[in-house]
Amino acid sequence: MDGVYADGKEGWYAAMKKPFLCGWWFGFGYFLVGLWWIGNAFLVEAEDFAWLLPFAVILLPAAIAVYWGLAAIIARLFWNDHWGRVFALAGAFGLIEFLRGIMFTGFPWNAPGYALMVHPLLMQSSSLIGLYGITLIAFLVFALPLVVFATPQSISYSRKIPMLLVLAILGAHISYGAFRLSTNPTVLEEDVNIRLVQPNIDQGAKFHEAHEAEILKTYAALSNATSAAGQESLNGTDYVIWPESAFPFLLTERRDVLTMIGEMLPEGTQLITGAMRAEPGAAGNVYGKVYNSVYVIDENGEIVEATDKTHLVPFGEYLPFQESLEAIGLRQLTQLRGGFEAGSERKLLLQQSGFPMLALICYEIIFSGDVLEKEAGILTDSGNRPKWIVNVTNDGWFGFTPGPYQHLRQSILRAVEEGLPVIRVANSGISAVIDPFGRMLQRTGLGVEAVIDTQLPRAGAPTIFSQFGHMGFYGILGLFFLLALITRRKITIS
Repeated sequence: MDGVYADGKEGWYAAMKKPFLCGWWFGFGYFLVGLWWIGNAFLVEAEDFAWLLPFAVILLPAAIAVYWGLAAIIARLFWNDHWGRVFALAGAFGLIEFLRGIMFTGFPWNAPGYALMVHPLLMQSSSLIGLYGITLIAFLVFALPLVVFATPQSISYSRKIPMLLVLAILGAHISYGAFRLSTNPTVLEEDVNIRLVQPNIDQGAKFHEAHEAEILKTYAALSNATSAAGQESLNGTDYVIWPESAFPFLLTERRDVLTMIGEMLPEGTQLITGAMRAEPGAAGNVYGKVYNSVYVIDENGEIVEATDKTHLVPFGEYLPFQESLEAIGLRQLTQLRGGFEAGSERKLLLQQSGFPMLALICYEIIFSGDVLEKEAGILTDSGNRPKWIVNVTNDGWFGFTPGPYQHLRQSILRAVEEGLPVIRVANSGISAVIDPFGRMLQRTGLGVEAVIDTQLPRAGAPTIFSQFGHMGFYGILGLFFLLALITRRKITIS
């Protein structure tokens, strides 16, 4: 690197261009393979959006790959011939993955750390250091064997040392998972009975009022379906849960539908459902602000509680520079003029029930460390901590692609990180009941009508990660860069 700086600005640029391109091409391939399914959303209303499909499939991975190009530059700055350069690689890519998850509203989809957590046994370490901490470890253990055997034998002190390091890390990771699962069996709350309704409504019909009678009939039939245990009504069911954006209209304007819901629910049963919520607009506008929300509706057909989505999907629920882009005829996929408005903060629902619930709508559940908001009063202590998370979603945009499976995997990890059960209800699948240790107790298939009857899994104790957030990640990141500096200095002096 000294020669690079001696050559001046032009030499530095030439030296950084090569690692950037190497990282960018690697990232482009990774994100293209992992995110191509997003293009399916542009085929739902193909007459309006099909022309955007190649841009979404190609440009999104190309843009995200810039992060990995920058990661390669950072790694190059710490590079050396010692096998310890792998700490620079892992630290640089781990740092950039963290930034990918928070910058420009964040998009942490398919972080490489998930590859090290394909089973609950391998997920438990995330309760200590979260997704980004595991992502650091994943880059280290996946790259270290390759880096070691690419290092000249004359420089490497012993190839046994780094390989033993890999085995020790993986051994600790697996052992902790086995210990945590064996000492924390699934416990169900016998007094909380839930019915999950997956209606599998075609995405092309979901938001068209012409289909509203059929949609409501489907919800009612599934909600009242005979359970697997032979139960012929909702008697004894505490909560019925419908997915995100269940109605092609504003529920608050349809007293007839609220009455129908009230007649469907027996005494003591409540409906938790996704729905749009609107606030009055300024003069000349029918609605000023529209929110993607979750309602709690009682047996009288009254909306007793509501909360709004705080983390919206760019280009799906709103457009950056909304007014300017709408002026030239562009719309987000939901085609709501003006886009959705983000809620100001999350709040717990059902606090009077003894089982307070946190509702996360669709995309909100993919953000590691962003589930509980201390500034909003949702804490990790037992005094004001949710007992469960409900994730309502509409993955019908993506059809029979890897997207819904990837979304489910991320939902499972949030349960482990926070020590809270996740009840996931999706329009077309995959709906699931997940305990606080990542065990999937029940699940539906993709693209089918289905009902799940379950008791609520009991919440686990607050995890280290839920209490201290990304502190473990910061510590490991600092250690990796310190080790990278030490090995680089050692080679330089030699």
